[in-house]
Amino acid sequence: MSLGIVFHTAAALSYAVLGGSLWLRLARGGGVEQTGKTARLCLLGALVLHGAGLQQSMLGAQHLFIGWALALSAAIWLGMVVFWLESLLVRIDGLQLLLLPAATLASGLAALFPQGQFVPHAGNPWLRAHLLIALAAYGLITIAALHAMLMALLDRHLHRPLDSPAERSIVGRVLDSQPPLLVQELLLFRIIWIGFVVLTLAVGSGSVASMILTGKVLPFDHKTVFTLLSWLTFGVLLLGRHVRGWRGRVALRWTLTGFAFLILAYTGSRFVLEMILHRS
Repeated sequence: MSLGIVFHTAAALSYAVLGGSLWLRLARGGGVEQTGKTARLCLLGALVLHGAGLQQSMLGAQHLFIGWALALSAAIWLGMVVFWLESLLVRIDGLQLLLLPAATLASGLAALFPQGQFVPHAGNPWLRAHLLIALAAYGLITIAALHAMLMALLDRHLHRPLDSPAERSIVGRVLDSQPPLLVQELLLFRIIWIGFVVLTLAVGSGSVASMILTGKVLPFDHKTVFTLLSWLTFGVLLLGRHVRGWRGRVALRWTLTGFAFLILAYTGSRFVLEMILHRS
């Protein structure tokens, strides 16, 4: 068993324990809006384990190893890091009720499905930089998509009648524990702005690496097409936000569309090739 699998398994268990404790506290009628310094330090420990798993699985002295589960794991890890840093400034602890299960699933899948392939020309510094930037963009946009889905649920929850039985359900209590919609919308667009800038850098660094290695500005394949569609979608969303004040459900739909394009650019194709067609 590789160290990457061990660290990913330990991270999944850590996330599961942290998430389980929050959900248990909520089920007993407690609050999760302010989880305290101890919980934040425990989450940092889980992030360190998760990061070590990614380093052991993906990075080597002269190689890079990437698979669909590892890419998903890296995306969620980067998103969790952004959440942890943001939580130092804004009280958004309620988001952990959804992020911790997602992190548990992602790290568990990376331990169960460590298959992938070695990236050619991994010794090239431009290619390494491009992959690092691309994974960062992927992680930021993943967390933005999860955030958008949470906001859609919260918006629906707020428009239900006050006497609805759902108000007393566990789902209702989870949504009641979330930060206000206006705070979440500001956070969402902050993440999208950063993600768009990093995605632009990923496209630019990918063009340079492609020119050095193949002589082409960008290869014409599904990854390039879906990545550019995602970049265009988020560009239009930010322009619409600035010019026409887009927000609410319009912004959520554009965010999820851009995320769908990006996930198809890599993780979706790798899943089909590795798990369904059994090709690398």
